[in-house]
Amino acid sequence: MLLTLIELIFVTYCLVYLIGFLILDCDFWLAFLELFGNNIGHLKGQVVWITGASSGIGEGLAKALTRYGVRVAISARRVEELERVQRECLVGSKLLSENDILIVPMDITKIHTHQECLNRVLAHFGTLDILVNNAGRSQRAIWQDIELEVDRQMFELNVFGPVSLTRLAVKYFLQKGTGHVAVTSSIAGVIPAPYSATYTGTKHAINGYYGSLRIEKMDTKITVSILCPGPVHTNFLSESFTTRPGEVLEQSTSSTDNRMTADRCGYLCGIALANKVTEAWMAKFPVLPITYAFVYWPNFCKLVIKCVGPKTFLKLRDSKDTLSTNNAAR
Repeated sequence: MLLTLIELIFVTYCLVYLIGFLILDCDFWLAFLELFGNNIGHLKGQVVWITGASSGIGEGLAKALTRYGVRVAISARRVEELERVQRECLVGSKLLSENDILIVPMDITKIHTHQECLNRVLAHFGTLDILVNNAGRSQRAIWQDIELEVDRQMFELNVFGPVSLTRLAVKYFLQKGTGHVAVTSSIAGVIPAPYSATYTGTKHAINGYYGSLRIEKMDTKITVSILCPGPVHTNFLSESFTTRPGEVLEQSTSSTDNRMTADRCGYLCGIALANKVTEAWMAKFPVLPITYAFVYWPNFCKLVIKCVGPKTFLKLRDSKDTLSTNNAAR
């Protein structure tokens, strides 16, 4: 009787995971919190500073937060796009005024401007509750062809810029006594991605930096979230680094690609912030189960990749059948 019960529990457990992998677009804990945890309204009235907010996930997050009455500072290089995001946030929110959505133009790689930008946010709102480091760019390139200057530029943008800004914010949060830091990493920061070596390296570095920060501040009221999206409908391919400095991929995504929308990803990031999730994965099938498999059955996955090859893995990773390694090497 006991054996039958154990077997029933095991079968039910397996079925739940199988169905979850087919229908969910985020990890199981985040999906649970979306249904039963704090909603984004839990952050109403707080101040969230989002970098890389002029498009994509950053824009989607800004819209999700402001819809629930969260005050935001939005930063990026393109002021006209920030103004558009501000207008659209105001249209989508009945709880905020223009004064509640601050535009702070900033190039995350210009580290000497970070303190000035932080001071501007604090002067306007009087406080800062959450910093979301979202600025960054992707890459498509063949490993041995990447010029070292590309590595330097990507680490400046994806790693050193966010780390610099976070250190300033953490010092402020320590004085304030509380605060939350989030960074947009990637599924490529959880499992290595072929034909994106530098990008993968930056995201693994980000996970390491912020994972260390989270453990170091466990005895304080400073919390850390590492947000790891998979394929999302953004302009990331058109702006991706390649093998040479100053060159971009200039490849568009298609509406038929199996990607999460930026608005949905931004909303899930908002749920992660509201619940202070330490790490969140956001991806549709088959990327989500692949991520689970890599983390929990790494040796099995190594055999699978050896059988299917890196090109097939790239197609699964990008959810785009037309992307080739020739394009990746441009």
